[in-house]
Amino acid sequence: MNYINEINHHLIPKEPSNPLVLDLFAGCGGLALGFEAQGFETLGFEMNSDCCATYKNNLKGDCINIKLIPDYEFPKANIVIGGPPCQPFSVGGSQKGIEDSRDGFPVFLSAIKQAQPDIWMFENVRGLMYKNKWYLDEIIQKLEGMNYIVEYQLLNAVNYHVPQNRERIIVVGHRGNFKFPQKREVKITAGEAVSDLINEVPENAKYLTASMDAYVKKYEIASKCINPRDLHLNRPSRTITCRNLAGATGDMHRILLPDGRRRRMAIREAARIQSFPDWYKFVGGDTSVFNQIGNAVAPMFAFHLAKSVREYLNSTERFTNNQISERRNPSQLELMIND
Repeated sequence: MNYINEINHHLIPKEPSNPLVLDLFAGCGGLALGFEAQGFETLGFEMNSDCCATYKNNLKGDCINIKLIPDYEFPKANIVIGGPPCQPFSVGGSQKGIEDSRDGFPVFLSAIKQAQPDIWMFENVRGLMYKNKWYLDEIIQKLEGMNYIVEYQLLNAVNYHVPQNRERIIVVGHRGNFKFPQKREVKITAGEAVSDLINEVPENAKYLTASMDAYVKKYEIASKCINPRDLHLNRPSRTITCRNLAGATGDMHRILLPDGRRRRMAIREAARIQSFPDWYKFVGGDTSVFNQIGNAVAPMFAFHLAKSVREYLNSTERFTNNQISERRNPSQLELMIND
């Protein structure tokens, strides 16, 4: 099955046969689509009205249009997922961490405390593992205090049939024997995702002017680029972000045409690179839609994460509270053996 058929065939919401998933900071539903395609029921919470409308128009689950605060009363649920706002930790942001008012982790912690799920999961930018590792450690300590085994890995969506290099930290809290998804052997190229689209002329296509070409060249020289940052069809795309989709920047995503002209990436092309199926329709103007796509968890990546959650829930082995505590606080004998 080729890539386009794969996303259009597999990424379809199913009738729920698995427990309710609370989807915090849900965006336009990329994470929820992966979970609904694995048979989960979702309930989203999202402050952006366009994102919320996109979620409701495409998915079976409802989306509550609200700006979450730690005092919000969440319903009980067996699973909590989400992408707490990453601006406090992204390289493109000011990396203020907990001092940033956009920090969504106090809300996430409150939801876990209230809902008491059997398993929870959040994704975030890789910056949370480096300059802000102290804050990740603090979050993990609080979540472990709620009696969860907490594990995390830095995963690249390109290893899960997404035609894009997109590294994200995935943090999971569980009661024992959760397994992260295994890498897929084959990587999908950008050409497999959009080769049928790039030579068509999209409505309102935005072509680079001579001055923009000159600006891009100057940017790439300053950035010491070995290869131009056009979309290369023989390899996976570089990371899609709000900034390089919606803004006319030196780093913008663009496509080199056979006649030598370059144009900015169109909405449906960006959606394909993010693994959104063709039937998925976005609500809002171009800038809003590009921001929705750039912020989303790639649905095919989410599909594989949701499969791991489903397999975990179907397993019967769980650790007792004492066993969980022992895993967090190994005895001196265990420490000496491990050394």
